[in-house]
Amino acid sequence: MEEELNNVSVSLKTEENEQKTPLHTRLQLAAAALGIICVVLVSVVISLGRHITTVMSEQRRDNISLTVDHLLLWKEKTDFERLTEKLARQRDGLNWTIGVIMEYESFPVHTHCPQKVCRTCLDGWMPFQSSCFRFFESAHHSDWRSWHDSRDYCRERKASLVVIESPEEQEFVSNHTKAYNDEKHGYWIGLSNKNEMGTWMWVDGSNVTVMYWMAEPGYRQSCALSLPRADPRANWNKSSCDMQNLWICETRALIKTD
Repeated sequence: MEEELNNVSVSLKTEENEQKTPLHTRLQLAAAALGIICVVLVSVVISLGRHITTVMSEQRRDNISLTVDHLLLWKEKTDFERLTEKLARQRDGLNWTIGVIMEYESFPVHTHCPQKVCRTCLDGWMPFQSSCFRFFESAHHSDWRSWHDSRDYCRERKASLVVIESPEEQEFVSNHTKAYNDEKHGYWIGLSNKNEMGTWMWVDGSNVTVMYWMAEPGYRQSCALSLPRADPRANWNKSSCDMQNLWICETRALIKTD
């Protein structure tokens, strides 16, 4: 009886072991399978990472290449625009010089272009904004002239009494005039009301666009002076055109400077 019981116990343990063994094996297989899957996934992730890195690197290289190409194109465009502007300025300057030369019946080359190098202005003339100015100065009363004689002096030199058209020109003229004799004497400018309409006009026939009168000039026939002792912002004064004064001539510069 005892032996049978022992056999039964052994048989039960054997069955129990037989039932446990397959479960353990399945777990090992499952773990092994999961391990394999993990390895595969890690390999896939690594491969994808490498691929993405390669693609991004290539894209960065392409972007850098595009950026460099764009910079080169922009530089070439900028250089071309600068060259075009330079050539346009040279063309305008050449046309300006030709226009000045055409005003002469016989252009004095040796005077304006000594040693074949042309000058902006002649000796004794001052350049400013594509014009040349001559401030006639003399301490001798015998050298002073009326407005009309001053105008004729300028005309003989292919110039005119100065025409002031901007605040900058007014400042330039005021800065280069010197006081002499008394406060009533100044420099004739190309402004008068000696015309059929009796209105103030410049010698070139243009209207007055900027005004720097010391006081309201009125309509009595007279000519305009620039007074050195007065405020540069208000130093024009009317006077008898026969009064003897110094004067300022203006002509176009041979070479355009602005």
